Amino acid sequence: MSNTTPTLLWLRRDLRLADHPALTAAIERGGPVIPVFIRDGLVDGLGAAPKWRLGLGLERFAKTLEALGSSLILRSGDALKVLRELAQETGAGAVYWSRGYDPLSIERDTSVKAGLKQAQIEAESFSGHLLFEPWTVKNKTGGFFRVYSPMWKSVRNTEIAEPLPAPDKLTAPQTWPESEDISNWHLGAAMDRGAAVCLPYQTVGEAAAKARLERFLENPVSRYANDRDFPGLDATSGLSENLALGEISPRVCWHAGHWAMRERSAPDAENWVKELVWREFAYHLVYHTPQITTRNWREAWDSFPWNEDEEHPDVIAWKQGRTGEPFVDAAMREMYVTGRMHNRARMIVASYLTKHLLSHWKIGMRWFDECLTDWDPASNAMGWQWAAGCGPDAAPYFRIFNPATQLEKFDKDRSYRKRWISENERAPSDTALSYFRAIPRSWGLAPDADYPTAVVSLSDGRARALEAYENRSF
Repeated sequence: MSNTTPTLLWLRRDLRLADHPALTAAIERGGPVIPVFIRDGLVDGLGAAPKWRLGLGLERFAKTLEALGSSLILRSGDALKVLRELAQETGAGAVYWSRGYDPLSIERDTSVKAGLKQAQIEAESFSGHLLFEPWTVKNKTGGFFRVYSPMWKSVRNTEIAEPLPAPDKLTAPQTWPESEDISNWHLGAAMDRGAAVCLPYQTVGEAAAKARLERFLENPVSRYANDRDFPGLDATSGLSENLALGEISPRVCWHAGHWAMRERSAPDAENWVKELVWREFAYHLVYHTPQITTRNWREAWDSFPWNEDEEHPDVIAWKQGRTGEPFVDAAMREMYVTGRMHNRARMIVASYLTKHLLSHWKIGMRWFDECLTDWDPASNAMGWQWAAGCGPDAAPYFRIFNPATQLEKFDKDRSYRKRWISENERAPSDTALSYFRAIPRSWGLAPDADYPTAVVSLSDGRARALEAYENRSF
């Protein structure tokens, strides 16, 4: 065993072995590597679905580490306090971790780094969650990009380093520090009965993420440009939940997409790579304009008369997937059963809430924070502001998606609707019935009820939104 002191590998959204710069650096430093995950305030603040999905990921990654003769140490409390205590217990001389870019992570990590260095403990953060560090991608004037398309053109031909290999072993300490039992954390408590319904739809862990990527590259990627907009088709990679927890790296995905373009003659793969850069754009903005997570990115919208009442009957109908608009309701029900929602559907439900119902995008963002197993702080915040019209690179604020015409265009055979809506169907699908097994009992909903009438006519909702936009300087 090396004489080098142990390194604490502080894990967060990087539950993988391959292409893990912080892990590689810890191994290269020499000496034992002690992986640790801390249930701190940021973890406790997660919504029901992302917290539950995190628990699944941690359990799977712990088994992955065990296969290498290692172990995942679980502790709860203030991150700096826990890391200092662990360093004292183990004699660790360094703490390495993968960088976070949202304001809460930056605030925590800055404090942790300063505190560890004050205690004479080496503290270093590494890339790994993104393709490009936000401060390295600049527009022609040296500033940050506020619009996606120029950013894509700027980075599309960038040489990205090959992914780092996964280690085949990790040096263990002579004695492992004590670990808490994850079952005592009750990370899935808020999911209640919905956890059992949602579980079969989760693809958990690094190996499963790689297999999912391989299946996507075998066929769907060749038709991605067209098919990705049809929610009734299995046409997307589905890797959002794995990217969110770092069970696969964006660099692996980038190279896989370019391999498909080169070796499979699949030009549509570039459209998929562009989605990876859209994710980068979200983090680019969150890093440079952190206010995007808490207030209107465009200050001119601060006086817009959105409804902010979470208990408004229209908002409740939207949350329950009972607005009377099939595309909106199917999408919301898909989220309760699977933990995810098709991207086209996300645009529809967000537009409907913020425009037809004139309710604040923060209501929708907070609800997605609670319900998505692929929750991502940057993508969720930017996506909601984009749909509402108050964010960067936003769709024109006066563009109002019509759920009915969108359904006709992208679900002409009604396969998506039938998959998720059971009311008034002679033989409802099991997926549609699963919605009633997943939702809170307090909603008091049953599949034998009639499908609701629309809470607002689409024409009236559109007219009301356009009237609210008139004479405003956006």
